[in-house]
This record gives sequence, C-alpha cells and structure tokens, in this order.
Amino acid sequence: MFVLELTYTAPLEAVDAALPAHVEWLEKHYASGTFLASGRKNPRDGGVILAVGDDRAEIEEITATDPLAVAGVCAYRITEFIATKTAPELAAHRQKLPG
Repeated sequence: MFVLELTYTAPLEAVDAALPAHVEWLEKHYASGTFLASGRKNPRDGGVILAVGDDRAEIEEITATDPLAVAGVCAYRITEFIATKTAPELAAHRQKLPG
C-alpha cells in the first residue's frame, strides 16, 4: 500500500487550472481499484492519496501521469507501507509481513 503526498509547487490559480483534468485522472484510478481514498490537505498546500499497487515502480508511473504533475504544479512524495491491520472495509488489502 502507498501514501501519495502531493505538495503544490505553484500558486493555487495554476493548480486550479489543472484541477478538472486531475479529477478525471483520479476517477480513472478509482475505477481501476488503485486508489482507495484521496483529498486535499488542510491547509490547502497539496493533497493525499491512499493507493494499492504491485510495486513502487507502478505507482511512480501512475503519479507521473497526474495532470498536476504534468503541468509542473505539484511534487509527489511516495511512502510505501505494509498494511497489516485495516478497517473491515479494507480487509481485502491487508498484507502479511515478509519472511
């Protein structure tokens, strides 16, 4: 599982200009089952996405196609973690520690 943290690198006017395309991109990845939750940070200096994927390279490829990243108005920080405990609604995404 991955936590994708977006940090805006441009004024909000530039972010807002790319936001409709970003929302379409989000919807595509929700439909594929890759994204589980997302939203703006408070204060509004970026956002957070909770994602699942086979490996970090796959997630890096996905984030590189985010219209906000393509427009150069955000930077991503990707944190991978092993979800050994989840809410019942996320039970399908529970993982076991290696070894």
